[in-house]
Amino acid sequence: MRVLLVEDDPDTSAYIVKGLEEEGHTIDHLADGCDGLARAMADDYDVLIIDRMLPGQEGLQIVKSLRRAGRKAPILFLTALGGVDDRVDGLEAGGDDYLVKPFSFSELLARLNALARRPHLKGEETRLKVGDLALDLITRKVCRGGVEIDLQPREFRLLEVLMRNKGRVVTRTMLLERVWSFHFDPKTSVVETHISRLRTKIDKPFATELIHTIRGAGYSLHERP
Repeated sequence: MRVLLVEDDPDTSAYIVKGLEEEGHTIDHLADGCDGLARAMADDYDVLIIDRMLPGQEGLQIVKSLRRAGRKAPILFLTALGGVDDRVDGLEAGGDDYLVKPFSFSELLARLNALARRPHLKGEETRLKVGDLALDLITRKVCRGGVEIDLQPREFRLLEVLMRNKGRVVTRTMLLERVWSFHFDPKTSVVETHISRLRTKIDKPFATELIHTIRGAGYSLHERP
């Protein structure tokens, strides 16, 4: 999943970011409500996690603005405001779920997975397929030719990005941003190393290669014509 977290408490943010990244998800974090609204308007996410009490702009207003603009990404309110009226206000503003602090990470993850399974909210498929390669975003299983392939979380995310962009060139910079959340070039071979590992699992045991290097540009996942 690609997740946007709008939360101003540094400890809570670090806890969520670490947990979701360990699960193989990509998470962008902003601490200011105005910045969070701008990012949610400009980019597509599978799920949004939004605090109620934020600097810049309050969480309810963020959600109302997103819904008025037609943004349909599922939204989970994560807040210390746990009264019945608070929950009602959050859901009526356009939130899809409401989790009160303190919380357990396992419950947060379960709620995010449940929101991602609602296809009508975003209209996004939860199963990606290229040729005989299939990736399930909910169960996190990858199969090719009926054979299940075991991927590490970062390998799964890398494959997800390539499959979402099937037939298109994905640059190294794009992969660094979407898989590792690097908004700068760390001058390492991390992308090349993970592509090599992914090829060993996805391509080498099979007759047809799907991951192709586009020299001087990046990588593309597609079936050869």
